Amino acid sequence: MSLLRRRKAPENEIEPKPDVEEDDKKKIKKNVKAQKWSCIDSCCWFVGCICCAWWILLFLYNAMPASFPQYVTEKITGPLPDPPGVKLQKEGLKAKHPVVFIPGIVTCGLELWEGHQCAEGLFRKRLWGGTFGEVYKRPLCWLDHMTLDNETGMDPPGIRVRPVSGLVAADYFAPGYFVWAVLIANLARIGYEEKTMYMAAYDWRLSFQNTEVRDQTLSRIKSNIELMVATSGGKKTVIVPHSMGVVYFLHFMKWVEAPVPMGGGGGPDWCAKHIKAVMNIGGPFLGVPKSIAGVFSAEARDIAVARALAPGVLDTDLFHFQTLEHIMKMSRTWDATLSMIPRGGETIWGGLDWSPEEGYSPCKSKSSDDAAQISAHHENRTTDSKEKYYSYGRFISFGKDAVEAHPSDLKRIDFRGAVKGSNVANNTCDVWNEYLDMGVSGAKAVEEYKVYTAGEIVDLLNFVAPKMMARGSAHFSYGIADDLDDPKYSHYKYWSNPLETKLPNAPDMEIYSLYGVGIETERAYVYKRIPTTGCNIPFQIDTFADEEDEGSCLKAGVYTVDGDETVPALSAGFMCAKGWRGKTRFNPSGVRTYVREYYHAPPANLLEGRGTQSGAHVDMMGNFALIEDIMRVVAGGTSEDLGGDRVYSDIFKWSEKINLRL
Repeated sequence: MSLLRRRKAPENEIEPKPDVEEDDKKKIKKNVKAQKWSCIDSCCWFVGCICCAWWILLFLYNAMPASFPQYVTEKITGPLPDPPGVKLQKEGLKAKHPVVFIPGIVTCGLELWEGHQCAEGLFRKRLWGGTFGEVYKRPLCWLDHMTLDNETGMDPPGIRVRPVSGLVAADYFAPGYFVWAVLIANLARIGYEEKTMYMAAYDWRLSFQNTEVRDQTLSRIKSNIELMVATSGGKKTVIVPHSMGVVYFLHFMKWVEAPVPMGGGGGPDWCAKHIKAVMNIGGPFLGVPKSIAGVFSAEARDIAVARALAPGVLDTDLFHFQTLEHIMKMSRTWDATLSMIPRGGETIWGGLDWSPEEGYSPCKSKSSDDAAQISAHHENRTTDSKEKYYSYGRFISFGKDAVEAHPSDLKRIDFRGAVKGSNVANNTCDVWNEYLDMGVSGAKAVEEYKVYTAGEIVDLLNFVAPKMMARGSAHFSYGIADDLDDPKYSHYKYWSNPLETKLPNAPDMEIYSLYGVGIETERAYVYKRIPTTGCNIPFQIDTFADEEDEGSCLKAGVYTVDGDETVPALSAGFMCAKGWRGKTRFNPSGVRTYVREYYHAPPANLLEGRGTQSGAHVDMMGNFALIEDIMRVVAGGTSEDLGGDRVYSDIFKWSEKINLRL
């Protein structure tokens, strides 16, 4: 009875309807589900949508006819010109001289031959180049294997990373991103194949002489050139170096004729017997200012801008991975980067109150048609002009005021004798770099010197990167020789510096300097010191340093000049325009030299890819005019077939401003 009483509802209570209860339950469940949806779910959905869209586009791209992109491009821009290979094949040109390619820094693939346990399964897989899959799969392991020994500049114990061999070593840097592939394909049109083309792959991290010590790379290049000449009926080779490969081959030409054991023992006439022409593409003969920023703060303009857009991201110890600090630790073991430190000091690059490019503003240049007008405009300018000049001679300045200050107004405290002190937080830093040993007092001393010219850059780098520079000073030199007959210049440390060595005795050989112009190229930097006792790099490019003048070339803390976006025209063109022109003390046999510039024209639309008229440092490897010039020479042509010099910049005018004894 008691149970019945409990189950009996009061007479005045209304029983809920079943359908109402069900609706309420559904609403509650819906609210619970909505509350459980998180940011991670949104990210997963976003990544999933991107992946699906990518696969759909990839499927459609592979499904459509190969000629479809060209068809669409021609509908937009009109008929496309024939590739150089097709054009010259119609003219009847055929393969004649063997061709040797010398890749530049970072563009040659590197693969693993021996590694630590974390690299299990990567034998002969590319660590550099290709898809770079291991960078995001196991970044710290990748860094360990790409880093050389900080004392010797050679392999660390238990690690062997070696250059990929064959044309595939540098035809593509990454899938779809060509380097040498377009040139190789065009050469194949007129009959070239692998037996008449040779990719001189080398480990671009090592100093030039150490590529011979460890891998016998220079000996292999010598043997392959000799073989190609012998099997082609005695026809000399045409050498095509790119970027750092230009100064690497300059080193080779001295090495091959020098006596053993330091050299290759080929004798004083080896180059004359085996080389028809050297066609240098984007050659940093006199160095690259961008290399200073790379060693000093592990950044350049693009990284500095990224840091400004996302403050703190590159300096944050995200997942115990301090990005720039790791990059600095790794790159400071790559001795070859020191081959691109600017050479010639203030004689070449200018000082506190002058520079060869003084008064020139490539920012105003828009096309090759008005390049001549701009050049004429500068011809009419005088040093008395009231227009503002840019302080290109001041490679590094701390603060915009230091850039613009008159030399007499600069109050500089010499950093060379400054006392260094360790940071308090050294023991807590996961990534060691030499700034930790330099400490706050050392960083402050660097800032107080205010301005660094080309004559002081080497001293600065010796102060902030002593271990790297101690290794580098044994392999590279940055001065100007007083007496080239001095026996000391027979040492290999001078062989890659065109201002401290002679060209070979080969009067019939031709040397070309082929490079892009019409693009803003880094020349000088405005820096700031970041007060820190932590693990971060204490110096950054000041991205807030801008010039209000519309024609100024100071943007985001970087002064720019004319060039190919990496190498200034002054560095690429001076030696062929003046230093080696005619018989000089640097060119006693009178090797003929020529300057060929390619004015940058960006692609008209996305379907053109990287374009066929690019003057950018790597993209110009697909420039039709450049490829045609190379093909005419390898097919037996000379400078007369090319038309001699072709210049858009003021390289000859700038060269005349440089007071160098010839």
